[in-house]
Amino acid sequence: MAVLLLPHLSGTVPVVSPLMAPAPKPPAGEPASTAPPADSTAPRSGVVTKSRWRILFLVLAAAVLLGAVVLSLGVGAKFIPASTVLEAFTNPQDTADHAIILESRLPRTLMGIAVGVALGVAGALIQAITRNPLADPGILGVNAGASFAIVLAIGVFGIGSLSGYIWFAFAGAILTTAAVYLIGTSGRNVVNPIRLTLAGVALGAVLTGIGSGLTLLNPKAFDHLRSWSIGSLDTRSMESVLTVAPFMGAGLLVALFCVRGLNAVALGDDLATSLGANVNRTRILGVVAITLLSGAATAGAGAIGFVGLMIPHVARWIVGPDQRWILSTTVILSPILLLVSDVVGRVAAPGELQVGVVTAFIGAPVLIALARRRKVSGL
Repeated sequence: MAVLLLPHLSGTVPVVSPLMAPAPKPPAGEPASTAPPADSTAPRSGVVTKSRWRILFLVLAAAVLLGAVVLSLGVGAKFIPASTVLEAFTNPQDTADHAIILESRLPRTLMGIAVGVALGVAGALIQAITRNPLADPGILGVNAGASFAIVLAIGVFGIGSLSGYIWFAFAGAILTTAAVYLIGTSGRNVVNPIRLTLAGVALGAVLTGIGSGLTLLNPKAFDHLRSWSIGSLDTRSMESVLTVAPFMGAGLLVALFCVRGLNAVALGDDLATSLGANVNRTRILGVVAITLLSGAATAGAGAIGFVGLMIPHVARWIVGPDQRWILSTTVILSPILLLVSDVVGRVAAPGELQVGVVTAFIGAPVLIALARRRKVSGL
């Protein structure tokens, strides 16, 4: 035991210091305590455990996605076993089953994967940027702009092939997004989420009305847009996949540059700015990514709804509010939903349903449930 000698008027007084006293020894026969020190790393261990769980979930989701791909390649008007599907890639032969897989179902499956990823990531971005949990890619008028441009391409310019009017769809998406941005900012340098959302909804409604009127006046345009307007993966070729893939890749690349700032934007503009985040830069990059992803997806498969609404919510429930994990999870879950919906539509009796109809059947109840939640006002 440590003893301090303090001076006193009558001499030196010994004082015992409790801070300097050694720890008490355990009684004889009892083991020494193995309790962790005060600076235990328990919180850090919890973070590591949560990260491991997220990684494990992504691995399991990737396995489910692989199963959905095999299902999409094998299920349809004619069922093809998984062994035959594998043989079509490892040892292709001049058979009817291999021709169906490689020429018909493979482009359809690849388009489903690409469109699913694009719509899901675009939905996650727009929900984070606008801080609106009910937002999806259509809220900025991208789908309406692409549809209107395709109506002009078919009805006015007589372009009937996908490889021809896909460029009109993408141009319409870009011009619509630019118009929404200009209207939403009203000449200011600050991007207001509410103003941006209202501008997108209003302009989208106007373009949809004009496009519907032109379609009714032109039977040729109506025939081409009948299945496209509700979203379809049918009759898609490898050329179509290769046409939209570069734009989707560019959109994903832009999304990577703004993902760090999304977590700060979700806290509010003032707090995000105080944390050093460039709110306007994050929103502008997000809008560019949404335009590329939604425009290419709409041009490639039509106006498929609710994918960008549902999947980000599911990802948020599973991995938490971190936008980096939400986007990573969305990239895997979105194509699963789209491929499974497409397979369900193929086997539906008495005839095939378009994938947009199936996603609407699933998404409408989800939208109603989200609208009834008390916490729907913000993320």
